[in-house]
Amino acid sequence: MRKRGRGSRAVVAIAVAAVVGLAGCDASGGGGATPQGSTAQAHPSPRPTPVWNRSPGSIAAVGDSITRGFDACTVLSDCPEVSWATGSDTTVDSLAVRLLGATGAAEHSWNYAVTGARMADLSAQIAQAVPQRPDLVTVMVGANDACRSTVSAMTPVAGFRKQFQTAMDSLRASLPKTQVYVSSVPNLKRLWSQGRTSQLGKQVWKLGICPSMLSDADALDARASRRRDAVQERVEAYNQVLRDVCAKDRRCRFDGNAVFDYRFGTGQLSQWDWFHPSRDGQARLAEIAYRTITAKNP
Repeated sequence: MRKRGRGSRAVVAIAVAAVVGLAGCDASGGGGATPQGSTAQAHPSPRPTPVWNRSPGSIAAVGDSITRGFDACTVLSDCPEVSWATGSDTTVDSLAVRLLGATGAAEHSWNYAVTGARMADLSAQIAQAVPQRPDLVTVMVGANDACRSTVSAMTPVAGFRKQFQTAMDSLRASLPKTQVYVSSVPNLKRLWSQGRTSQLGKQVWKLGICPSMLSDADALDARASRRRDAVQERVEAYNQVLRDVCAKDRRCRFDGNAVFDYRFGTGQLSQWDWFHPSRDGQARLAEIAYRTITAKNP
């Protein structure tokens, strides 16, 4: 009788161990079968909403003369209808038209850029855009920080960084989920090298367009070269700031220096000042922005 009791207890112990083992395996996500009608099968977890929406429903543009279409239609005048960001001109096919269609662009895009604006003005422009609660804000600013009366008058890089960060912080305080597209500052030295082939353009430059780069347009001496190189280095530093600050924000995309690297030719420059983008140049900017915003990955 005693031996039989021991045997019975051994069988019970083995059975209990087996049950516990199976339960442990199932709990840890191992090879145990999922019970029929389980919640995991009946209600699969939904896919997380992507952080970046490649089809925003509204757009607000901030920035400087380029976004205002300055000198693209008439001399020394804004022409926002050809703006790369929000324009309605069919030859440009602006970012807003590409994303929203012509009707959507007319109803759900706004242009708060100001000719002559510098980075210090960005926060005020964003404050104007906030009440519209746009899905996307486009930023193109910085050329005027380099286009000063002299090299020494250019915005310091540290100040440029602080101003951009402040503007982004103010945007996030009001619109935490709005997306931001940031364009690089164009290659001002290339614009000088292309535009100086026009006698008319050089005469317009004397009216005060980007003197740090464009003054004495035909001078090729060492002093003039050093001046232009200093402006170019400052633009490159600004673009690094734009990249750095944007990279810290999950809903910000920098263009990867695509605008800076774009080789504007005379066909993409204003026939009035041979420095600002023409209609064709505006269309190229729209293409770059659209490509960056709709890309699957930044």
